[in-house]
Amino acid sequence: MHSHGHSHANDDEKHEHPVASRKQMLWAVLLTGSFMLIEVAGGLISGSLALLADAGHMLTDTAALLLAFYAIILSSKPADNKRTFGYGRLQVLAAYTNGILLIILTGWILWESIQRFYQPNPIQSITMLVVAILGLLVNLIVFKILHSASTSNINVRSALLHVIGDLLGSVGAIIAALIIWQWGILWVDPLLSVIVSMLILRSAFHIIKDSSHILLEGKPLEMDSDQIRQDLMALQGVEDIHHIHLWSISEQEPLMTFHAVVGDAYDKDLMIDKMLDLLQKKHGVTHATIQAESENCKGVLNPVGCEEQAFGKSPN
Repeated sequence: MHSHGHSHANDDEKHEHPVASRKQMLWAVLLTGSFMLIEVAGGLISGSLALLADAGHMLTDTAALLLAFYAIILSSKPADNKRTFGYGRLQVLAAYTNGILLIILTGWILWESIQRFYQPNPIQSITMLVVAILGLLVNLIVFKILHSASTSNINVRSALLHVIGDLLGSVGAIIAALIIWQWGILWVDPLLSVIVSMLILRSAFHIIKDSSHILLEGKPLEMDSDQIRQDLMALQGVEDIHHIHLWSISEQEPLMTFHAVVGDAYDKDLMIDKMLDLLQKKHGVTHATIQAESENCKGVLNPVGCEEQAFGKSPN
């Protein structure tokens, strides 16, 4: 006989978001978008590529934060007949898209920087310095708003990377403005733009890599399938664990399916309960589907006498 059991974490828990949540993200959007307009004006007046590059980055940031904000709203929608796992993966898709946007933006900044090395423009260093300092303050505020949620949410982390890029851009613009003001070295402006771009590019690569791993149904990076198998096998009555599959909807929603061979002397319903409890408490698996098999049916596909009985269980 085969038996199936599955468990879902409480739906309210699945749709919680560490950013408290939409309100804070909306504030980040408004602050970033408003200052982007100021920085465009400052870059045009001062003639600074570092400021214009940072303004272009902030424009992308505003779009990225809007995308992240929209993903948070949609991902809180409950599962339906069309999306049976819900909409949580929209946040991962938003993170992937933001990573691509960061790479495109970096390419534009690098191209403009190369042009400036050959054709340096006169720069009003005082205007550049004032705008860069204001930009640093705005970015610090936005960074503080988003930082608390960034460790557990790849969508917010990708948005935060845009903000960190802006922080670096503002610091670079301040340094460039001071050097130009004191010594008139114009090439430092595009040079610092290149350095900031390289830092942004590295971060974008990691965001694309992590989000791609989730989109390709990769195993949650912090989970060890061998260790999980050992823990399940340690339960008395569990003879074998095989056909293990681990993946996730988002970083906070790991899922798992596997087959468990249960000793004939043990109640399969009770063993499924024990396995689900272990997975939830020790490994944080919020959704597990288990197919329990008898010892004499191990490795046999629909043998005579091993008819399948399906049922669902939800301890929560």
